[in-house]
Amino acid sequence: MPDSVEALRNLGITIPDGEAFPFRGIRFLSDAHSAAAEFPSGTAYGIRRTALHRIMVNHAEAAGVSLQFQTAVTGLHPEGALVAGRLVRARWIVGADGSASRVRSWANLDAHHRLSHRFAFRRHYRIQPWSDFMELYWGRACQVYVTPVGREEVCVAVISQSPKLRLESALAEFPELRTRLLSALASDSERGAITTSRKLQNVYRDNFALVGDASGGVDAITGEGLCLTFRQAALLADCLAAGDLRPYQAGHRKIAQRPAFMAHMMLTMGRQTSLRARAMRAFESSPHLFAKMLAMHVGAAKPRDYAANSLALGWNFLKA
Repeated sequence: MPDSVEALRNLGITIPDGEAFPFRGIRFLSDAHSAAAEFPSGTAYGIRRTALHRIMVNHAEAAGVSLQFQTAVTGLHPEGALVAGRLVRARWIVGADGSASRVRSWANLDAHHRLSHRFAFRRHYRIQPWSDFMELYWGRACQVYVTPVGREEVCVAVISQSPKLRLESALAEFPELRTRLLSALASDSERGAITTSRKLQNVYRDNFALVGDASGGVDAITGEGLCLTFRQAALLADCLAAGDLRPYQAGHRKIAQRPAFMAHMMLTMGRQTSLRARAMRAFESSPHLFAKMLAMHVGAAKPRDYAANSLALGWNFLKA
């Protein structure tokens, strides 16, 4: 998303030309209704996670970071961390090990205010993108995303509450999309993951801190997971440089507010069919409403605009 690209750029990383496919907005499709809007500023990119990983690794190594892959971290120690059976002394320990973080558990930071899971499965297809928008298809109990990631490739993903719902079954609900993909070759096997919504009570203790999915997160429906991680990393770096982790808690919570709000709104649309139908009719009849919601989503709207946009959307729901 554009805000993710900006946050990554603030860390000194840019996506080289040819590594990603730019797209200019979001399109919602639900039953016979559709709504689309361009991003108010900036460009979004569809990129393979392996490509982004390589770009970030190259940047880290150029900055002097020593990366030790396939080296097991087995626990924490008052003076550092236990790595491959030996003590590595460190002033600070940062857990960036994902939603199932072991560091979070070792540091006694698992206590949370809320926790929920959904299940995602994705596959890449060799086909020329038919749109320069990321498309989100709303189904009865799932959402299907189509993101262009190259000139001849798209990524298709389904997210739902069911760990058994796979892409092939989900696509049956979207005949137009299924027809598009019938002639496309799958460029990899279907892969799955769990998307977790979690708000921790604390994201640091003593000299331990958490960042990214290890520190909590929002549902993948927002597309904001990477942006959260990049912005948290920049904040945490400032706190480490100052030798004081106390500002990290409040700053971390502030960073998560907007994505958490948008996740709640979109998940409510996903659960409540009648609400989604009203929203789609409102978006379709008043495209500027969808544009305003997208601006809120990517952080381009001012805080005072949230109330005005919510009131406008509510009024159009009543009319829809």
